Amino acid sequence: QVQLVESGGGLVQPGGSLRLSCAASGIILSIYNMGWYRQVPGKQRELVAVITRSGNTNYGDSVKGRFAISRDNAENMVFLQMNSLQSEDTAVYLCNANLDRLRDFWGQGTQVTVSS
Repeated sequence: QVQLVESGGGLVQPGGSLRLSCAASGIILSIYNMGWYRQVPGKQRELVAVITRSGNTNYGDSVKGRFAISRDNAENMVFLQMNSLQSEDTAVYLCNANLDRLRDFWGQGTQVTVSS
């Protein structure tokens, strides 16, 4: 059974930082492309960052230069370091593991709230 469990969300002031973690089980993380997405009620799910199995990264335009995605295949973990957080970053952040159309898995998400 595949499980992706996000953690590290919470309430942070504008300009602050958070580090999200995604713990994967039931898959061999090293062969998956991993990503972070975010969801705000009433809006489309938005790509935040992806890291391919070869380590290449790609970021959504709104987070470039502020967020960094990384992975630890040995520990089956993926991370998202978020700096210079803004109120617009408030969302539920979801971890994704993708190998192909059939092997595409999602976590339940972790809430990030940026507010003073």
